[in-house]
Formats: sequence, C-alpha cells, structure tokens
Amino acid sequence: MGNAFQIASWLVEPSLNSVSARDVIERLEPKVMEVLVYLAEHAGETIPREKLMQVVWPETFVTDDVLTRSISELRRVFQDDAKDPRYIQTIPKRGYRLVAPVIPVSGTITSAAPESKVLGRSADKVLLRKPWLPRTAMISGLVLLLVILTVGASLRSVRARLLGRSAVPTIHSLAVLPLQNLSGDPSQEYFADGMTEELITELSRIGRLRVISRTSIMRYKKADKSLPEIAHELNVDAIVEGTVLRSGDRVRITAQLVYAPNDSNLWAEAYDRDVPDVLALQASLASEVAQEIHSQVAPREQPSRSPPPTVNLAALDAYLKGQYHEQKYGTGGSPQERYKAAEYFRQATQVDPNFARAWVGLAATYITNVAPSPKQTPMFKEALEKAIVADPSLSDAHYWLARFKEYHDWDFAAAGREFLRAIELDSNSALAHEGYGDYLDNMGRWPEAEREEQLAQTLDPNNDHLLDGLYNRGEYGRALQIARNVVEIHPEYGANHWSLSNVYFQLGRYKEGTAELPIVLRQYGYPEMASALAKTYAANGYKAALRLYAKDLAAVQGNPACPTMVARVYLLLGNKDETFKWLEKGFVERDGFLVGLKLSEFQSLHGDARFDDLVHRVGLPQ
Repeated sequence: MGNAFQIASWLVEPSLNSVSARDVIERLEPKVMEVLVYLAEHAGETIPREKLMQVVWPETFVTDDVLTRSISELRRVFQDDAKDPRYIQTIPKRGYRLVAPVIPVSGTITSAAPESKVLGRSADKVLLRKPWLPRTAMISGLVLLLVILTVGASLRSVRARLLGRSAVPTIHSLAVLPLQNLSGDPSQEYFADGMTEELITELSRIGRLRVISRTSIMRYKKADKSLPEIAHELNVDAIVEGTVLRSGDRVRITAQLVYAPNDSNLWAEAYDRDVPDVLALQASLASEVAQEIHSQVAPREQPSRSPPPTVNLAALDAYLKGQYHEQKYGTGGSPQERYKAAEYFRQATQVDPNFARAWVGLAATYITNVAPSPKQTPMFKEALEKAIVADPSLSDAHYWLARFKEYHDWDFAAAGREFLRAIELDSNSALAHEGYGDYLDNMGRWPEAEREEQLAQTLDPNNDHLLDGLYNRGEYGRALQIARNVVEIHPEYGANHWSLSNVYFQLGRYKEGTAELPIVLRQYGYPEMASALAKTYAANGYKAALRLYAKDLAAVQGNPACPTMVARVYLLLGNKDETFKWLEKGFVERDGFLVGLKLSEFQSLHGDARFDDLVHRVGLPQ
C-alpha cells in the first residue's frame, strides 16, 4: 500500500487499511482498500467493473458479488447513498466512478496494477509515478530497488522499506478472531468456523507464542468492539482477523495481523486455493504470520511435522459438519446430535482414511461422560489408533489417549506421560493443560494441578478452567462465585448448570442445587424428565426430587450418566448403602468417575472399610 491521501473530509491510510474522520476510525479489508485506492488514482474516471476485477483480483477466482460487496462496504464507511452519491457513483452497465475530490497528503498513492508482479506476487504493490514526481527520481528509485533485490534482501524487507514501516513490535501473544463468512450463505458458517479453528491450531504450533483458544474467541464473532478493546479483554499483543469466501471448489481466505496497542496493521495477505488444499493453506498462512512475529522460536524448538496432506473436499465438509453437531450436544440438542456428529466424522474417515482430525472427532463422540461405554470402547480405541498413525504429532489425539489411559484403563503412569506429550506437541492447548490439571487433582497432586488449570485459564480466558479444580479440592466458596458467573455468561450449556448444582449441594444449599437439575436435563435433551423433576420438587421438596433424579440417571446410563453419578446422589441423601451399591456397580463397569474417589466430595466416606477397599482396587495412589 502507499502513502495517505484525503477524500473530502476522510483521511485514507492504505498502509493501515484505515479510513478516519474526526474521532471515527473505520478499518477496511485489504482488497476493499485496493478498490478504493484504484478509484482514487483515477478520480473522475469511469472504471469498468471488469477492469477493477482484473486489477484488484488478478488471475484470481472471484465472483462479481465480491466487487459489489466491496463497493457497498465503501459506501457504508463513507455514509454514501447509491441513489444520490457524494463519493462513489454507479455508472449503469459500465462501472464505478469516484466523484469526490482526492488530495494527496504526501508523496504518491499506490496502484494495484498487474505490473506489480515484478516483485514476485500479485499481492505485492510497487509505487507508480505521478505527474508531479520527477522522472529522474523515479529512475533512481527503480535503480535502488534493483540493487536491493540484487543483494538478496527479502521481499518483506523491500516492502517494509518502500512503505517506510517501522520494525515489527515484539509479539508474545495473539488471538485469531472468527473469520467472516463472505459467501452470503448462512449454511457456510460451519466452513468459516472450521477454517478459524484450523488457523488457531496451526499458529498454536509456534513455540513461545501464546495463542488464545477457539472457545474464547467465538464470542467475538459478531461483537461490535474495536480490536484494541478485544485485545485488552483477551490480554494479547496482536489480533489476526480475516474473511472466508467459498464458491464451489474454490476458497479465498484473507487475513491481516494487527498490533493491538496502536491498532496498526503489520501484515495482510489473500490466498486462493482449491478447497481440498485448505489445511495446507492454513499452515502456509500461519507460517507467514509467524514471520512477522519477532518472538518466533528457532526451528529446532518447533515440533517436527510433515506438510499437511491434501484433504478430500467431501471429507472436509463431513468433518466440519461433525464439529457443528458435536458442539450442539448439551446446549438444548437431543442425544441425537452426538450420533449425527459421529456419522459425519465416520463419513470423513471413509472418504479419507488418513484424515487424522476426523478420527479424533469420531473417537470423542464415543465418550459418554469421561470414558467410552464397554460397548463403544473397541470403536474408540480403533479410531484413536488410526488418528495417531495418520498424524503422530496431533496433540488432541494424545490428549484423548491420556484420558482413556486414566479413566478407562486406570493406568495412571501412562496417562501422565500422554498428557505431557499432548502439551509438548501443543503448549497452547487449554484442553491439554486443563486435562492434565484434572489428572493431577485425581492423583492428589493439588499444587501442580492448580498451576496447570491457571495455564489453561490464561490460554482460554473467556471460558472457565478453574471451577472443577476448586470443586475437586473442596474450595466450594470460590467455586460458587465462578459457577454463577459461568452460568450467567453461558446459560446455554447444561454442563455449567450441572457444575453449579453440585457446588450448591456441597455447600448444603439443597433447594438451590435441586432447582438447577431440570435445566441440566432439558439441555441434554430430556425435557420430559425435566418437567417431572420440576413438578416433584414443587410438590414434595428436594429430597423427593433427588430420589427421582437418581432413578432418572439410572435410566439413562451411558447417555450420559454413569453409576458413580447415581452414587453421588444417594450420598447427598445420606444413604451410604445405596451409595456403595452404585460405586461397586461402577467398578464392575470400569466407570471412569471412580478415578475421583479421593476428591473432597467423597470425604464423608473416608474411614469406611468399603471405601478404602474400593480405592485400593481402583489403584489410586495412597
């Protein structure tokens, strides 16, 4: 991009992709800015649509709608009216004309002319001569450019010198905002969300760089907040934002890296690929962003990884749809959402047997609470084994293997090694850090557990990673405050209401705890049980409601209840015999929740010979 210029009262700064007037600052996508720059260079002239398409998107697959949306965005920014234009006039059946006066602030403005390919890529621009620029000065500039190229200076260094850009500030943390879906088709939202997650995954592989997790950034999908505000809330140095446009088997992704403290654009680029190559595209994009970050680590510290394999279009679509349905489970969707997710993941693996992430997604759908049921255990193991064979460096695969070793095999030493391997492969995985923290809680290593949970919270600040640890260690007062906040922020998640209910029960606030249970049942797709429980509570009080709740849990074992969950309800009712009956049933079925026997909620059973014997048989450390 080039030097700043003024259109009427608006200051246009192409190098920052910004347009400002008084106290209003608008940020444009890089290609929208290129449209504006070209119109400004030819102010007063009618520019055919075909010419603008050729100049701004040379040799690139885009539809006419992209240009139309770009013009609409410019009109929105300038508060212009297409019927009575003060800035951009539509010339019917011909093109567009910038009718407002253009005043250079200093030097020249840039062009998106195809000749810019002299620098090696169509997206890199060169300064064009203006009438007031002496010919000798232009020649000298070209000679200087050739000298720089000859001595082997990098393309980005050349670009930085041409722009007069200062050195890139040190960046230790960043967040990738949800990529905007430009297709105009709401059914393609899953694709844009999937691409966002893949980019986060790729950037998370950069050592010593803290990358905010997907769950924290999705709340900003349609947020009307400035980038500095978002960065402040997430406590990051930089933001990556961009767009996704999919048309048939082609996809275009634009992205820019913004340094948050001064809202300055450090880097921007656009990519066009066939859809099956999007995973390779994400790796390429992450690599380019990394080049702009001074804190990137030496190659020897990067996890070794082969180039991402090409993924079949049908497999990718099935995988992204599987993610969509998986995330709906527990938020009001029926248990069928989990089965739909499993079916889509299965389709993805059938189309592409080497699609490691699809195998991991399939394995996760077999987890009913913390471990697969006996019937689904062989399918879980097969899916996870195929995921690790397809990509041994996939952190999530090792995370789920660690969970299986802990909650199903009760092989605690192996579980610890796999958790550490998952963290080694992706130190930015909030999932892996929280999972390891939960494991350390179960092992009685509470100070270490708290450190891991704090790390997870730092990586995913908009979601809770502390509540379970506080609950496990019996810090119920602190846990209650967090549980209430989590329910207020994310009331749609049944798991959050279940956690709040459990905290209330441990504090002896049985009525409040029982009142949360119908919400839990409703969010997990059991509205009839929820209604019956609410009526029983209203008519006969919390004890009758808890007895009914225990029967309901027994009826839906594995979907997602388990014997230990039933035992916990009887423990609340003070019925130790029923408690041990269901704990013993859990041992026979290898119920994963028995791993938590040494946590604070079971403290009232300490000293009972039946409890000590069960802890010994599970193999928990003394």
